[in-house]
Amino acid sequence: MTLQQLVYAMTIADAGSFSKAAELLYVAQPSLTKSIRELEKELGIVIFNRGSRGVTLTNDGTEFAMYARQVIAQYNGLCEKYGRYGKVKRKFGVSTQHYSFAVKSFVEMVKQLGTDEYEFALRETKTLEVIEDVASGKSEIGILFLSDFNRKAMEKLFATHELAFTELIRCEPFVYLWKGHPLAGRESIAFEDLADYPCLAFEQGPEGSFYLAEEILSTKDYPRMIRANDRATMLNLMVGLGGYTLCSGIICEELNGSDFAAIPFESDEDDAGRMEIGYITRKNTVPSRMAELYIFELQKYLHQC
Repeated sequence: MTLQQLVYAMTIADAGSFSKAAELLYVAQPSLTKSIRELEKELGIVIFNRGSRGVTLTNDGTEFAMYARQVIAQYNGLCEKYGRYGKVKRKFGVSTQHYSFAVKSFVEMVKQLGTDEYEFALRETKTLEVIEDVASGKSEIGILFLSDFNRKAMEKLFATHELAFTELIRCEPFVYLWKGHPLAGRESIAFEDLADYPCLAFEQGPEGSFYLAEEILSTKDYPRMIRANDRATMLNLMVGLGGYTLCSGIICEELNGSDFAAIPFESDEDDAGRMEIGYITRKNTVPSRMAELYIFELQKYLHQC
């Protein structure tokens, strides 16, 4: 098994076919096919389901891919740290729950590094995918939150995926809504004040649970609930339907606009709504230069809040 074979396999997995992967890798398709067959024979598993419409990972292939991506990421990290004259383009990815401050910090990092020598990726996605992206090496850093309610379940997931969580900031809950909302002028808002308005939450997919929710107090009985997949849709629903969401109150107006307000939430449960926002990384790994700079930008922004 060689590093080249691992790169070949992951390129095929991402491209969805041998022919597309061969084009991306600038190798002949027969040579690529032969290399993968030799790899499968050596490992004693079938990595890909092959069909007329392309290929997909088998169950064994999915597990293999998780480890293969980690090896490739570690190799790229070595090249970045020690191969000063290497020609490998440095890559850096972040997966995050839907936080505008995570995007703002990413923007500031990219401005400083430029894009000539790097390839960046920012993924606002579901909670479980944040965890899986970091575990597989797809992203180097994941941004999410813990609370007294979800801590045990989340820490179990971290342990299973060999991830470490580092706290960035702790914050009290806020109600986030449109400035034209009837409650927008309040100094604080209690749960009963929200009964006539739809609660907005981010969709977590079929495997979603209360513990994976991005919003605090996810077990509350909300008579009106609407789920969305992205921040833009969430903001539109706030304006169009008078919806609200419960969040950290850390809002970047530069990205979200100035038409929204974060108002303190009157929680009747001690510490139940307190959020501990932080980042996850793979255990026993050395952070890249990009990761260090991104974390610095996160800390700088959050400490100004």
